[in-house]
Amino acid sequence: MHGSASSGWLLVALCAATGAYCLLRMRSSVEEQRRAAGGEALMGFGMAAMAVPAAVFTPPAWVWPAYAAVFGAAGLRALWAARSGRHHLHHLVGAAAMVYMAVVMAGSPAHAHGHGASGTPLLTGGLLLYFAGYVLLTGVRLIPVVTVAGGGPGAPSVPAPGGGAGADGRAGAGWGDRPELARACRLSMAIGMLAMLLPL
Repeated sequence: MHGSASSGWLLVALCAATGAYCLLRMRSSVEEQRRAAGGEALMGFGMAAMAVPAAVFTPPAWVWPAYAAVFGAAGLRALWAARSGRHHLHHLVGAAAMVYMAVVMAGSPAHAHGHGASGTPLLTGGLLLYFAGYVLLTGVRLIPVVTVAGGGPGAPSVPAPGGGAGADGRAGAGWGDRPELARACRLSMAIGMLAMLLPL
């Protein structure tokens, strides 16, 4: 799916590292966090396997329908879970993109890992726009917010709380439950998705 082996290996490393971090997030004490992290781990490892350069490994033809089935099921699960939270809609779009790429690869096995795999330009363009927008929006949300202690002009700047004790005196979330780390995880997968969709 990627032009050069070096960029393919970088994408494999990014997606595998993201999937591994998501596995660690599954140890969270919050059930919703565990479920989301499980879906994101599947996505990360699936993207890593899909990004392996063709010069190293060309998967057999049955792999692509299997990918489509697995990520189709993940998409249905995300659609069901979307009743309780909007962020599951992003998982649904990601799963749909994986199904789409698997169908394109199954339809053109000779070009599956190289430039020349051709999907529907309108659908590819829509997915590229979605993930580019997601990358930009998530990147902006990761910029640290600075609050002013005491609220008056000239007061020293203090970083907004991200760990430690909160305003109510309770201890902050563990590193696996920190929302900014989960956002960074989703951001890296969205960047990977953009890189995988561009050659289509």
